Amino acid sequence: MPKSKKLSYIINVIGILVLFIGLYGLFQSNVLGTRTSYIKGIFTTACYTIILVTSLNLLVGFMGEFSLGHAGFMSVGAYASAILTNSLYDYGMPKLLLFIIALLVGGAAAACMGVLVGIPALRLRGDYLAIVTVAFAEIIRVAFCNFAVTGSGRTMSGIAKLSDFYWCYWAMVICVAVMYMYTRSRFGRTVIAIREDYIAASASGINVTYYKVLNFTISAFFAGIGGAMYAHYMTAMIPTNFNFMYSAEMLTEVIIGGTGSLTGSIIGAAFLSALPEAMRQFSIYRILAYSVVLVLVMIFKPGGIFGTWEFSLTRLIGKVAAFIKAPHARKGGNAYE
Repeated sequence: MPKSKKLSYIINVIGILVLFIGLYGLFQSNVLGTRTSYIKGIFTTACYTIILVTSLNLLVGFMGEFSLGHAGFMSVGAYASAILTNSLYDYGMPKLLLFIIALLVGGAAAACMGVLVGIPALRLRGDYLAIVTVAFAEIIRVAFCNFAVTGSGRTMSGIAKLSDFYWCYWAMVICVAVMYMYTRSRFGRTVIAIREDYIAASASGINVTYYKVLNFTISAFFAGIGGAMYAHYMTAMIPTNFNFMYSAEMLTEVIIGGTGSLTGSIIGAAFLSALPEAMRQFSIYRILAYSVVLVLVMIFKPGGIFGTWEFSLTRLIGKVAAFIKAPHARKGGNAYE
């Protein structure tokens, strides 16, 4: 591995640790007073929302296919993990271990559903695929409304509260890092090639259906992890929470942030997670605010705010260092003239 890449990884890890330490100190010092738990809750919500939105961006941005059923995969992960933890909670397992098991089971259940849906659905493209994913999400929602184990349409409560902010933060960091490495891998670049020219990719010998199903399954896996975090933070849920509007909100966050940019998805998800709390007095206008922001972005920045641009801490440090050195270089040049 080149030294520059190793240095980049070290700098990014240090940046993530510094951010965590800063947030940990903020919450532990009780500077926010009575609002500490409230603000921590918003940050926890942002963590699982970031996972959901970035996983959806794997489909919309990197594969170029619209999916309006992401809330369905989220609900599969949420209910599968909740059912498991409810059965294991009385065995006295450490909460951290139980949390990790819940995430893995939620992700695996959603991934299995992703394979089942993806194999027939991903032979379609464009509007047809969007319609199929909407139908899938509705089928899942109606099924959960009728299964006794999921509450038979009533609120499923009594779920263990395992989604502590500090654990969710590191789960979010790991998930986003894995997704970033995936998009830069051979598989991710193949998916991007399919997005750019479907016919040329197929003519080059790429098994288009295989890679689309693979990408769909990976996206569903991380949606299931986000659903598991959601379930164990809210501790109660009802199938109607995972409706079409929830999928549409996630798609809105992807488009506003920038299709093809994980940075845009992260910032868009974090911003739109805090927006409902900031507009609590005007909650009935939340969807209207989303719509206005989306229209403005489509008019002035059709590719999203960040487009395909990705933030790099290493690049930022390099630019700051170059900016600091520039005046000294100019002074040195004048001295020799």
